[in-house]
Amino acid sequence: MNEKYEKMWEDLGLDISAHDGLLKVLGQFYGDIYLSQDKRLKGMEYLDFVLSEVHGLRIKELQDARAAGKKIIGTFCMFVPEELICAANSTAVGLCAGAEIGKEAAEKILPRNTCALIKSFVGFKLAKLCPYVESCDLVIGETTCDGKKKAYEIFQEYVPMHIMELPQMKGACDRDLYMTEVLKFKAKIEEVSGHDITADNLKEAIKLINNRRKALQRLNQLRKAIPTPISGRDVLLINQISFYDDPWRFTAKINELCDELEKRVQAGEGIVENDIPRLMMSGCPMAVPNWKLPYVVESSGAVIVGEESCIGTRNTRDLVDETGETMEKMINALVDRYMRIDCACFTPNPERLEHIVEMAKDLKVNGVIHYALQFCHPYTIEAYKVEKALEQENIPLLRIETDYSMEDIEQLKTRVEAFVEMVK
Repeated sequence: MNEKYEKMWEDLGLDISAHDGLLKVLGQFYGDIYLSQDKRLKGMEYLDFVLSEVHGLRIKELQDARAAGKKIIGTFCMFVPEELICAANSTAVGLCAGAEIGKEAAEKILPRNTCALIKSFVGFKLAKLCPYVESCDLVIGETTCDGKKKAYEIFQEYVPMHIMELPQMKGACDRDLYMTEVLKFKAKIEEVSGHDITADNLKEAIKLINNRRKALQRLNQLRKAIPTPISGRDVLLINQISFYDDPWRFTAKINELCDELEKRVQAGEGIVENDIPRLMMSGCPMAVPNWKLPYVVESSGAVIVGEESCIGTRNTRDLVDETGETMEKMINALVDRYMRIDCACFTPNPERLEHIVEMAKDLKVNGVIHYALQFCHPYTIEAYKVEKALEQENIPLLRIETDYSMEDIEQLKTRVEAFVEMVK
């Protein structure tokens, strides 16, 4: 792939040597974690292809779209309404990064005790490793945490940005604040794209993104089967790719995958045996290629059957009401849907505790692993209340704090194996 796309990467200003190193490590890592699995679904071949071309063919598609007049809008958070981007004849791409490479460059301007996700996306830009950032006409930041909003003050020296202020509570005045920010965002996207967002094209965009969510909801419903028909690693990959891939194509392919899954469930076939402990992940998002902890879990005699995270049900649980016909009603429907997100940035945040307990019961899990990146204060602190809520239902919890390095993998393996043994 390198020779085929090298000119494109050079034109984007990437450090070709460092980028080649990243792709080499990514390919080996992917092979060890994903391609080594038994009983994989045939439909996963599409996801393998997308990942193999994530910096190649997909970037070429984005460049072709730009040449045809479309704008590419980068986002870091699911609080940014993708529907408005699509309605303005533009393409949204996720920019969160899940690798340590670039860390050295990031730590020249960021404190070492900054969460790994922030250091990663800053490092990818400074080290010239990310073709997605370089393809963007505009990057949208948001004030979900203090680390991100202060990092954006630096990041916007390197890329054009628009920052959305997000409320920290969920009262009427907080909804008003988010409504104001959504309207400002709509105006900014119209300005950058050169396209007016109309009621007709917004209605179509809402259906498009809802259909993608419905496909992922269908996938999660099928995972409830015992034995589960698909590994947690593969579902994590599917959710990660949903932030990069063309939404029409992705939705079609995931529905095809679900057709295959349904046949497997009807036949009583699973990725593991019936008595394998079923675990749920909860907490911080996991960006590509952050697959460390799921790999450790599923190599330790357990299977992951659900994710309560931004790369999981928090992103797909709620749909936007499609009944509105006017711009006012559709914008209100967007605001209502996005204000239901139960991110740990909110205080208080009882909805998240309720969702975790409900989800654990619904999936019939034997335990929950609460995953938090080091120095991610909202999730590391809220883990206390998560543990208390699960204790009341006699559901065991393992709290994990880690980063993107591989230095603690043996320690993680020891702790996870002990937890799996305990919940058997």
